[in-house]
Amino acid sequence: MSVKLVKKEDKATDKCEAKEDGACVFCGASKHISEEANGHEKVSEVDRYLHSTLNNIFGMSPGSLATAYFDWMVHLSLSPGKQAELAKNAGEKTALFANYITHNATGGKKTECCVHPMPQDRRFDDEGWKQWPYNAYQQSFLLMEEWWQEATSSVRGVSQHHKDIVPFLTRQWLDIFSPLNYPATNPRVVEATVEQSGMNFVEGAKNFADDMQRMISGESPAGAENYQVGKNIACTKGKVVYQNRLIELIQYSPTTKEVHAEPVLIVPAWIMKYYILDLSPENSLVKYLVDQGHTVFMISWKNPDEKDRDLKFEDYLNLGVMDALKEVSKIVPNQKIHTTGYCLGGTLLSIAAAYMAKTNNDLLKSVTLFAAQVDFEEAGELLLFIDESQLAYLEDSMWQQGYLDSKRMAGAFQMLRSYDLIWSRIVEHYMLGKRSPMNDLMAWNADATRMPYRMHSEYLRSLFLNNDLSEGRFKVNGKTVTLSDIRVPMFAVSTQRDHVAPWQSVYKINLYTDTDVTFLLTSGGHNAGIISEPGHPRRSYQVKDSKASDQHISADIWKQSVPSHEGSWWPEWEKWLANNSNEKTKPPTMGKAICDAPGKYVMEK
Repeated sequence: MSVKLVKKEDKATDKCEAKEDGACVFCGASKHISEEANGHEKVSEVDRYLHSTLNNIFGMSPGSLATAYFDWMVHLSLSPGKQAELAKNAGEKTALFANYITHNATGGKKTECCVHPMPQDRRFDDEGWKQWPYNAYQQSFLLMEEWWQEATSSVRGVSQHHKDIVPFLTRQWLDIFSPLNYPATNPRVVEATVEQSGMNFVEGAKNFADDMQRMISGESPAGAENYQVGKNIACTKGKVVYQNRLIELIQYSPTTKEVHAEPVLIVPAWIMKYYILDLSPENSLVKYLVDQGHTVFMISWKNPDEKDRDLKFEDYLNLGVMDALKEVSKIVPNQKIHTTGYCLGGTLLSIAAAYMAKTNNDLLKSVTLFAAQVDFEEAGELLLFIDESQLAYLEDSMWQQGYLDSKRMAGAFQMLRSYDLIWSRIVEHYMLGKRSPMNDLMAWNADATRMPYRMHSEYLRSLFLNNDLSEGRFKVNGKTVTLSDIRVPMFAVSTQRDHVAPWQSVYKINLYTDTDVTFLLTSGGHNAGIISEPGHPRRSYQVKDSKASDQHISADIWKQSVPSHEGSWWPEWEKWLANNSNEKTKPPTMGKAICDAPGKYVMEK
């Protein structure tokens, strides 16, 4: 197969596009890593190995770290007024703290705290932090953290990307010195040690040894063995009715005498196992839909390995969404299809819908997006890990083995939620000697997947770094796709505490489409907010329909003006699906079975 380079001008910058039989291989992104595919941007293997090693040590590109901190330090050094302000701030905090500890240590009249934790900060909720001397430890740490936040986040002239990176990483490093993380300065640990005569550390050592053994042998975390795929999770009855090198298509068995005429196809993200939407029977979205009389199909992605290193983003669209739609259409002929995409699966589905509109394919009945973005300008804290330097080092790290290891992706999410996923577990498991109870969602989270080298680089560059989709540069099979071409009704679900796809970013679907959009904002986070079965405690949501002809309102005004409803959002969405469906009919015949659900791909480690 011949490959040629075509030179073009783009935004006053010379860029190369790899052309393969006249079609863009890389969806319009400006630079790509596969020298085997595009024949340019040669990289020394010595450089690749060095970059990969450094990236594995630091978790981020050292060049990106150095550049961010250099940008901050240079601008701070050239801001004497800011330096004086920070010095004054430090003096005031020192005086406040000295007064605080003087009164508390001498038993005099207690003074007000110098600083209070932020409302979302749960680190110091325990009552022990209000007692001497732990209150002094807490106040000194919070004052230091507050000062560094001011020092790193409000220096004029620093680029916005670096203004985000420096405070974030500084918080991560400061967390190392939190009094919460040391036995002698954590009141819960001291109390447990006295009560148990130190046996909490003995149990903690056992937990640590067990965790290390599991990590070395590649076993699942303790407690995950209680959740078996196909037995008590991912156990909704069904058959695998289609398989190619990238997906298995599951058709679920009907449980009602009649079903809605149009089937539902669910496209999960390829960075996760599909069964987050089919956990235990009581909180399975799949089972809920089937029991409400919907014919449900699910894509189960293959867990890629080194043989899949050259899979492209277009392969995920063509072999994934498009092939699945063809098979669903064969099994349920003469019916349009309700489609649903979760997270990046929703982004992929949006691209597929735009491509189908471009090619006059009217197979879709509706599009539903769960916590899915189409504009990545404000794509949450994940953007902290994405710039040219970061991607170059990440690509060199993936190049060695042909994929991104699941541990690397897990590490990135742990940094975003370091207290919940790192420090609190160290305290609970190793200092207090307790095991946090495992649930089905935690067991699913531990069952991670890999990403192919080429595809992972393509979507990070084209979507996250260059924002090609929302800016009208994204190409599919040689055609530039435009979200405004989508005409089928859409239902978009977002979650209030989403650190991966912030709800304000998800809300932007209203800006890029010219169709009716029902937008729903629910309580919870990126995963827990979606798994919101009826009866789930402390759940609420806001929802509003917008016609294509309606004037756009900002996200903040939307949130202030739309009333809130208590309970699960699932019935709201199911009612919307039913209202956009034809009359009920007998369940369609099951497709030709390859094997029972959940299939083989989901079992791959």
